[in-house]
Amino acid sequence: MGATTLSSRAIIGRYYQRLEQNPGLEWINALSNYFTSDQESETYKWLGQVPVMREWIGGRHAKGFRENGITIENKHFEATLELLVREMKRDKTGQVMVRVDELADRTNAHWAKLISELIANGESRVAYDGQYFFDTDHAEGDSGSQSNALSIDISGLPVEVHGSTTVPSVEEMQLSILQCIQAMFGFKDDQGEPLNENARDFLVMVPVPMWHVAKAATAAPVLTHGQTNIIQVMDAINLRVAPNPRLPWTTKFAVFRTDGSIKPFIRQEEEPVTLKAVAEGSELEFNEDKHHYGVDTWRNVGFGFWQYGCLATLT
Repeated sequence: MGATTLSSRAIIGRYYQRLEQNPGLEWINALSNYFTSDQESETYKWLGQVPVMREWIGGRHAKGFRENGITIENKHFEATLELLVREMKRDKTGQVMVRVDELADRTNAHWAKLISELIANGESRVAYDGQYFFDTDHAEGDSGSQSNALSIDISGLPVEVHGSTTVPSVEEMQLSILQCIQAMFGFKDDQGEPLNENARDFLVMVPVPMWHVAKAATAAPVLTHGQTNIIQVMDAINLRVAPNPRLPWTTKFAVFRTDGSIKPFIRQEEEPVTLKAVAEGSELEFNEDKHHYGVDTWRNVGFGFWQYGCLATLT
């Protein structure tokens, strides 16, 4: 009997099955809100703060949306896999389906790519308040000037073991992480009220070379010289570490609050991912003996709450 040619129906079914089985990185949902869109762009003006409770004097004081905000324009993205018909006929080892699985995995990784680009460029791209997302002089209303871009001189930290700015010691990493969290606890909203006083869950995002140090700094029960890891005995906060190979940083990492109703980033999607095929019976098959399987979507990302992120640059 001759070899059975894979059908477009089987390939499309396999793609969507893999898409659902491997939904992508956990930190995407932790750091971003997902919104659907029904037009070319969406404007988010609700990123200011709601009113605080006050004594009723002279009637109610209504507070609407602030004038500032952020507009996210949807963009068209695609990826197209080309398969020769003879490859589909001769595929006894399942290599075609491996490539289909990889296409689904790349699709699921797209949000990580887009948000990682935002994070990496957070010092040069503007957030809703008109300042760079990571900046030293955020100010809204009665908040005062606030910085979520810290420069930390690790040589001056009170630790017994010192490392380098690219690979800090566990103790240096721990204190640097805590400085970021402390800064976020101190942030105030446009009415001068504490903004992160209820924060409990945080995510530390690091370039890959810092991953093992950050993990030890947050999860090891005992540090280098037998000291108790204070992060491990803190009942008030929960920390997770996420290595991100997409970040170009060598001396930087970021800490994000993950338990707020609004997140540091926004995912916006006008049209969800769709797989289309030019396959059996097509002119492409007749003329060139090949099939195309194309993924496309309309989506984009943008900055949400800068107050839920803090960048540390080790010096």
